[in-house]
Amino acid sequence: MKTGAKLRSVIPIQTEAAWRGAADCRSCATHDLGLFAKLNDRDFGLIHSPIDVLGHAAASVLYAQGAEAQGVFCVRSGMLKLVRFSADGRQRIVRVLRVGDVAGLEALGTAHYDNQAVALSELSVCRIPLSVVHTLAGNSPRLHQSLMEKWQQQLREADDWLADMNFGTARQRVASLVLKMRGHVDAQVVTLFSREDMGAMLDLKLETVSREISALVRDRVLEQLDKQGRVYRLLQLELLQPN
Repeated sequence: MKTGAKLRSVIPIQTEAAWRGAADCRSCATHDLGLFAKLNDRDFGLIHSPIDVLGHAAASVLYAQGAEAQGVFCVRSGMLKLVRFSADGRQRIVRVLRVGDVAGLEALGTAHYDNQAVALSELSVCRIPLSVVHTLAGNSPRLHQSLMEKWQQQLREADDWLADMNFGTARQRVASLVLKMRGHVDAQVVTLFSREDMGAMLDLKLETVSREISALVRDRVLEQLDKQGRVYRLLQLELLQPN
């Protein structure tokens, strides 16, 4: 499998804590969104392996496509892209994960990762060993149900992503991406990423993506909020929605 020179080593920028007890998961700010949302005290008592809270710099790699899996990753903050490499080394971004999403669930069935996971921004994740997930899935009906729900959700979102991002005009594809990247807290704020990454997601040339974003700003559909061109305010939602 070819991943070319694009594969970078993981560069952790901080380790907040290496497992200080089940109370950490119970009190986690993303608990209600994450994999452990439905667990009770008895379930937490089954956890005996370390669950690490790790920070990663933007562009660092959490795991490589085809690598042997050691765990799954729950996003606490930031964004993560899942990249699939073809046999000739070309890459395609198949999904973007945000707070509460879980990366690497496919490893529960295959013990290997289907995609490469790369931080799109500064990122904080919980790294949950496969042994912990397997133990809980075998002993907790609540976690088993949560796993199945997360898995089905990811399959649906992956299908929706491919459907929305790969059909239609360049304007329609960019509009679909903008709508998907609206904030959870403030739905008027849209966080994007590099034009190169957007092109890989939408199967468009970098220049085409730049032109379409510039047109949305010129037409007052978006207002740029930062110098880097990553954060925008959505001014006219109706002009992005499909007819």
